[in-house]
Amino acid sequence: MLTRRLFLLMPLAVAACSAGPAATTSSRSEIGALAQAIAALSPAVDEGEAERAAEIAITYPMELRQRYGVTDPPLIHNTKVNMGLRPRGLCWHWADDLEARLAQEDFATLDLQRAIANADKLRIDHSTVIVSARGAPMEQGIVLDGWRNGGDLFWARVPDDRRYVWERRADVMARRQGAI
Repeated sequence: MLTRRLFLLMPLAVAACSAGPAATTSSRSEIGALAQAIAALSPAVDEGEAERAAEIAITYPMELRQRYGVTDPPLIHNTKVNMGLRPRGLCWHWADDLEARLAQEDFATLDLQRAIANADKLRIDHSTVIVSARGAPMEQGIVLDGWRNGGDLFWARVPDDRRYVWERRADVMARRQGAI
């Protein structure tokens, strides 16, 4: 019986010791594309910061996917979180965790902003983090959405995101406070 338990626990022990996800060739090219897009936000954006932000934005959601135990599409995973079967993985968890990780870099030429979509709709709210050039409005930034594809980062310039219309999180929260 003990041998069987050890045999069953061995994959968990090996997985627990493994490193986070490594950047694949395809993620390397995606990092390069995102780094170029971030650097293009303004001539004032430092290319090294753009590269670091892009690498974190692409690879950290892959790590979060493992931590959150994501094995299903986002809405099914949300159901599991809401039922208590998974500890984290709602869109705002992805946004909070990615923003916190990016903030650790203390960027001098980039700002991190938060946004919410569908705040006034019957559909479920959706949260994300947006990277922009320092001092630029959110609308000129890039959406960094780890939730949408379950750990494979979706990114696009805010006006080019055809799925969501983003509002500043602070504006949404202020509106909600006034409604209470």
